[in-house]
Amino acid sequence: MAYFLKKSRNKKGLYLQIYESFWDPGRGHTAHRSVRAIGYEHELRESGIADPVAHFRAEVASMNAGRKAAQERSKAAEIGPEPAERHLGHFAIKAIDDALGAASDLAYLQIPSGFRFSLADLLSSLVYARAVAPRSKSRTFHDVLPLMEGVEADFSLDQLYDGLSYLGEEHEKVVEIYNDRVAELFPRDTSVSYFDCTNFYFETGREDGLRRKGPSKEHRPEPIVSMGLLLDADCVPMGMSVFPSNESEKPQPGEIISQLKGRNAIAGRTVRVADKGPDCADNVADAVLSGDGYVFSRSVKTLPAKERAWALSEDGWVDVCDDGGNLVWSYKEAAGDFEYKVAGEDGGKRAVALPEKRVVTYSPKLARKQTYEINRQVEKARALRLAAARRSEYGDSAKFVTFAPVDKEGEVRDDARVVATLNHEAIRRARSVAGYNMIVTSETGMSAREIYDTYHRLWRIEESFRVMKSELDARPVYLQRPSSVTGHFLVCYLAVLLTRLLQVRVLGDGFSSEDLTGLFRGLNVCRASERKYVNVSRRTPIIEELAGRTGLPLLHFNLTKGEVKSIADCTLAMLQGKKKEAHDQRK
Repeated sequence: MAYFLKKSRNKKGLYLQIYESFWDPGRGHTAHRSVRAIGYEHELRESGIADPVAHFRAEVASMNAGRKAAQERSKAAEIGPEPAERHLGHFAIKAIDDALGAASDLAYLQIPSGFRFSLADLLSSLVYARAVAPRSKSRTFHDVLPLMEGVEADFSLDQLYDGLSYLGEEHEKVVEIYNDRVAELFPRDTSVSYFDCTNFYFETGREDGLRRKGPSKEHRPEPIVSMGLLLDADCVPMGMSVFPSNESEKPQPGEIISQLKGRNAIAGRTVRVADKGPDCADNVADAVLSGDGYVFSRSVKTLPAKERAWALSEDGWVDVCDDGGNLVWSYKEAAGDFEYKVAGEDGGKRAVALPEKRVVTYSPKLARKQTYEINRQVEKARALRLAAARRSEYGDSAKFVTFAPVDKEGEVRDDARVVATLNHEAIRRARSVAGYNMIVTSETGMSAREIYDTYHRLWRIEESFRVMKSELDARPVYLQRPSSVTGHFLVCYLAVLLTRLLQVRVLGDGFSSEDLTGLFRGLNVCRASERKYVNVSRRTPIIEELAGRTGLPLLHFNLTKGEVKSIADCTLAMLQGKKKEAHDQRK
């Protein structure tokens, strides 16, 4: 459109105005509006303008030339100082977090701190940012939080670090607050609980009271911290523990479950489910003495000779096949009183007999995988032996090697050079138990299939750790203060908690963790103008599902500023499809 000089004649004379023509989409045609009133021609002459009409025609021409130049510049606009892209992928977990209402309790928690900023806003901001774009705390503050719609980050970077440290010191209270709020909206099933541990390494060579060098699952030399995670029967997190890596993982399940029950008034009996790591006689005894049950796995290789012979014998197996008749796995079971040696009050070991059911399973797929890994380690050990490598270079393959001081005649002598030889008996034993596993349980009334299914739900907690490490980038950790480190893991824990609530309780377990990560990372918009946004996210099944549930324009390409705000302000009722249900009922 363009500017033009409008001339209107009336009784007083010729009146001049500058008008603009524009397209009116409401009326579907071109319309005009006044831009500037100039005045009467004769008055303008008296003011010193010899030819007012010619003068202002030239001015209008200049205005049109300026508009055209601006339009040409806009076609080749340079990038601005701020990115146009905005994050919206956190809207669903934000809706759940808002519905939980933990902010009011966190406001009380921060009273002793004297903070002049909202601790609840800081925590929620870090949790959402961890899901959307995991970065270091500095990069999160500078690069992520400013681009997140609906997130108030009214704090400085120094306040972020101080708040994170404070949250780390009070992490048990924060977990308790969230557990209480979750129970109000989504009642928990604690009839079965799942527990496991993992560790996280640090980009530092220094040890302190929390970070200690120990057996890293990544086989790295840096100091590490161990983390225990407890899940309810629906595999939703309900407890976390952070402890030095050189402490045994074995006593943790009983301690965490006991603390959790005490803090959250959880009564009744739970069945603890854990992998080989935290399984030991003391944990079995602790579960029994606490009135709880257990489903633990045990390595067939470490069983006493009599029990190992029964487990590996060909008698008593029941095959489980797929629809095509192919063997998927096999099992055998036995029930009775089994002996455990547990620590007594005097510190010594004493034998106790406990009623227990034991289920041995065999998986051809697992056997192939484990045999491949054994062969790989044997070949590595053979190559290192031929190269006269140092013992420290063998790593996991060292379990298939015997190191002994041997002289040139092959005799063992204390003063001889240490020589590595393949331990063929260890290799034979490892291959003989490939594919086998044993599950032990106090639940003698459960069938073997129920025990197997209960134990194999433990993959959810392993997935939670994988999500923390891979999707949420919980490692490596660059923070220094132990309280800040614990605060960092608290943020990761809450991100997993909200993700699991969305996945299991809201979406009915119909989408994988990868689907949710794709939602968090992929739902973005670009600001095209002051009032217009463009949806640059890809259409996926989970976005289609949420668009249908909420009625929000998640699938639209063009979005207004108000529509973007409506997405950021989504509520739990909208996620659950309450409005859609009411609409369907009215119809």
